[in-house]
Amino acid sequence: MATKPEVAEAVVAKPAKSKKMLIIIIAAVVVLALGGGGAFLYISKQRAAAAAAFEDEGGGESVANAAGSHDDKKTLPVYLPMDNMVVNLADEGGDRVAQVGITLQLRDAKASEIVKAYMPIIRSSVLMLLSQRTAVELLSAEGKQKLIEDILLEASRPFGGGSEAEPEPGKKVRKKAKVEYPVVGVLFSSLIVQ
Repeated sequence: MATKPEVAEAVVAKPAKSKKMLIIIIAAVVVLALGGGGAFLYISKQRAAAAAAFEDEGGGESVANAAGSHDDKKTLPVYLPMDNMVVNLADEGGDRVAQVGITLQLRDAKASEIVKAYMPIIRSSVLMLLSQRTAVELLSAEGKQKLIEDILLEASRPFGGGSEAEPEPGKKVRKKAKVEYPVVGVLFSSLIVQ
C-alpha cells in the first residue's frame, strides 16, 4: 500500500511543473509580440518622417509616382560597359601599349539598346582616338580628361553629334536647340599604360 500514496504525489507534482512551463511560454510569446509591435511602430514612424522630408524638399509626388516618371532628373543612372581594349600608342618606337576599360553613362534605359546597335562604330572610333595618344598624354590628369571629352564627342557622332565647327569670323552665330544624345558621360574602369 505504500506505493499508492507515492504515485498520487507524483501525479500531483506533474501538473505544477507543466503550469510553470506554460506560464513561461505564454510570457515569452507576449514579450515577442510586444517587441514585434514596437519594431513595427518604430519603422512606420521612420518611413512617415522620410516621406514628410521628401515632400518638404519639393518632391510633392509620391515615391511610386516619382519612380514611374520618365522626366524625373533623380532617376538611377544607366551604364554600358565596353570590352577592354589594348592598343599601341603613338610613342616613338611603337613599343608602348595601353589597356583601357571604358564604361559609357547613358541618358536612360531606352538609350542602352540604341547605343548597343552602334557599339562597333563607337568602339572603332575610341580605338582610333587611343592609338593617336602618347603614354605621357594618358598618364597626365589633363590628358585623361581630354580623352574623356574626345570619347564623348566620338560616341555622339553616330547620333548626329560631334560637329563642333568654329564659326567664321564676322558671321552671326545662332544658338541651336540643345540635343540630348544617348551617351552623356564616359568613365574609365581601367587604364594601364606599359
